[in-house]
Amino acid sequence: MKLLLIEDDPVLAGALSQALRGEGFIVEAATTGKTAVSLCRAQQPEIAILDLGLPDIDGVKLLGQLRAIQRSLAVLVLTARDGLDDKVSALDAGADDYLIKPFETAELMARLRVLARRLGTAESSLITLGELTLDVANHAAHHQQTALELTRREYMLLKALMESAGRIQTKEALEQRLYGWGEEVASNTIEVHISNLRKKLPEQFIQTIRGVGYTVGKS
Repeated sequence: MKLLLIEDDPVLAGALSQALRGEGFIVEAATTGKTAVSLCRAQQPEIAILDLGLPDIDGVKLLGQLRAIQRSLAVLVLTARDGLDDKVSALDAGADDYLIKPFETAELMARLRVLARRLGTAESSLITLGELTLDVANHAAHHQQTALELTRREYMLLKALMESAGRIQTKEALEQRLYGWGEEVASNTIEVHISNLRKKLPEQFIQTIRGVGYTVGKS
């Protein structure tokens, strides 16, 4: 899932970006409102984390601009502004959630999982398909209650497929889920990951739709 982090503190932005990538997000960071608008328009992220105290534009005003660009964008405001008026203004402007600094990373991740569920990417923290269960909260997969040893990319690929069970995912769509903006991807990368993943999953769990893409849970 693509996430746009809008934070002008480079130390915090760096630490958050690392933590978010560890949670499976594809992260792009912006330190100004102008850059955030450009990235939102060009890359269409699904979630944004927004600091209100940006150097070039008020965060609430920026929130309105982001909403105008992409109405489906889920926005979590992350700010040191703890006044009731600030919170009300942000929520009225379209924020989905509001978290005050300082904060615990675990709480931030939990709130992001809630936003992901609202976006329809996951019905709950557990996704079960046949004898395979994906634990989104703990980044784990089990087959018949036996833990599967998956690489980060394999887990992200399996998650993308299981979240869209019954629907075909194109190679291009899967590449967007697995790789960051501007990251070079070899032409056969998805095929290699699919091949490696199939060796760890039940036979015929991942089906190839020739010339289109891949699917799971489709009879």
